[in-house]
Amino acid sequence: MSKEPCKVLVVDDERDNADTNVVLLQLWGHEAEAAYSPDDSISKAMAFDPDVVLMDIGMPVMNGFDLAKELRRYCPDARFVALTGFTRADIVRRARDAGFERVLIKPAAANVLEEAVDAGCAAGASE
Repeated sequence: MSKEPCKVLVVDDERDNADTNVVLLQLWGHEAEAAYSPDDSISKAMAFDPDVVLMDIGMPVMNGFDLAKELRRYCPDARFVALTGFTRADIVRRARDAGFERVLIKPAAANVLEEAVDAGCAAGASE
């Protein structure tokens, strides 16, 4: 697994969750930014050009499936990791079908989150 730092955009309408993940990612050496809404995430994706997008699925206004589709227009090379409180098998399957490389169930243990982001960073670097 690569330990090279990369840019991670954390998208979650729950500010505490997003901010906590950003702090963890920064402690692990990544450059990370939080976005709390669809408009915020689109503008940040355009400016930040993330390598990995850590995306909450259950958000108001626009769910993570639809927002991920939109964000891919602005950062087509980014790897997407779903972070969801939904544990139903159909949500996990739907996330994988929508192109999320990993599906993490909230609250994800720090080591699981780190491994998922590092895998996304390594996959992007190997292309």
